[in-house]
Amino acid sequence: MYQLDAPIYFYVFGLLPVLWVGYILISNWKKKSQERFASSRLMEVLSPERSSFKPLLKLVLISLGISCLILALVNPKIGTQLETVKREGVDIVFAIDVSKSMLAEDIAPNRIEKAKRLVSALLNQLASDRVGIIAYAAQAVPQLPITTDYGAAKMFLQALNTDMLSSQGTAIDSAIDLAISYFDDEDQTNRVVFILSDGEDHSEDAMAAAERAKEEGIKVFTFGVGTDKGAPIPIKKNGIVESYKKDQEGEVVITKRNSEILASIADIAEGFYTDGNDTQAVLEFVSETLKQMEKKEFEAKKFVSYKDRFQGFLIAGFLLLLIEILLFETKTKWVLKLNLFNENNKE
Repeated sequence: MYQLDAPIYFYVFGLLPVLWVGYILISNWKKKSQERFASSRLMEVLSPERSSFKPLLKLVLISLGISCLILALVNPKIGTQLETVKREGVDIVFAIDVSKSMLAEDIAPNRIEKAKRLVSALLNQLASDRVGIIAYAAQAVPQLPITTDYGAAKMFLQALNTDMLSSQGTAIDSAIDLAISYFDDEDQTNRVVFILSDGEDHSEDAMAAAERAKEEGIKVFTFGVGTDKGAPIPIKKNGIVESYKKDQEGEVVITKRNSEILASIADIAEGFYTDGNDTQAVLEFVSETLKQMEKKEFEAKKFVSYKDRFQGFLIAGFLLLLIEILLFETKTKWVLKLNLFNENNKE
């Protein structure tokens, strides 16, 4: 088995035909120039040590040396290495509000983008914890199951937007209940849910859902995004604000962050509420909170990794180029004595 680290460097091999064509053109030019000056027999008398084979040999050495250096850049990884990986940490489910109220721009650039950037920053500082992602509005939908693949988590995170769910609203209870179903290990004592929302929950079941999470041993932490003063919800077309969302009476709707409901949910589920507008404060809080939690080994598996093999190609390339530099175009005496190419035969 093998894999190539940077196959794009294979395109550099296109320089080799150019090198050979250049060599042929220059050789023909030299030959014609010499023929205008003197005959081939006279040239042998004038420069008896000149080798007709060495220039071609030097070209072959250069070509092989360049080829080896190109393969070193491609870095073929050949062979396998088995390693045992033991992971321990906390299972974390991010429940992100994607309702229309998250489009409010009272926090730059808007609430949902702030929430996504906050989750991305949290992922950057996690080490071995497993993560999952849920998006919710009037209902909750799973986006990413529990995994240690932070790259996949960021990919799904960037895909979140306020148009992904047709039904609008902010049903935090639905998000909590779905998050509970994410945790399939009853022995995993450290299970947490991070809710990122403006807290505009129009249902009355959020507290009951928080109580259910507590009974399951799941802690719920809430992060409020937006301001208590609030802002209108823009309606954009091609990135330009055309109007603002209005209620049935034609008045512009002002959406405000509801810190109280978020704090109540966190308090019931033995978590904490934090102002999500301050990214650094959230990162420090989460870091300290996770450090205090008891870590449990939840995964021990063997995986296959490939060993780099560029070193041999790199050494071979430099050796071939060094030999080419040290190789003169004159005849080699001991080779001449062997008469491999009938060089001593006189007509």
